[in-house]
Amino acid sequence: MGIPVSILLIALGAILAFAVTGNASGIDIHTVGWILMAAGLVGLVLSMIMWDSWAGGGYFGRRRRTVAYDAPPPAARTGRRVVREDVDEGPY
Repeated sequence: MGIPVSILLIALGAILAFAVTGNASGIDIHTVGWILMAAGLVGLVLSMIMWDSWAGGGYFGRRRRTVAYDAPPPAARTGRRVVREDVDEGPY
């Protein structure tokens, strides 16, 4: 519904509920005003709740995070060092 439409419904409903003094046959204008205000209020609350998800982040604690990873730590030294590997080259 959106925030502007919700505010418009609330304002229109308030005008019908409180400012209009005329009568219409078969319809109660004041009740229609209260219904429009309730619908606008529900739409406004839902728009505010869903606002974050429209931006792509989601709701209920889901947020975008940027994670930077450092370079992995160097391999642990074992105290041994390979100087020469013996390779079997076959018989001479």
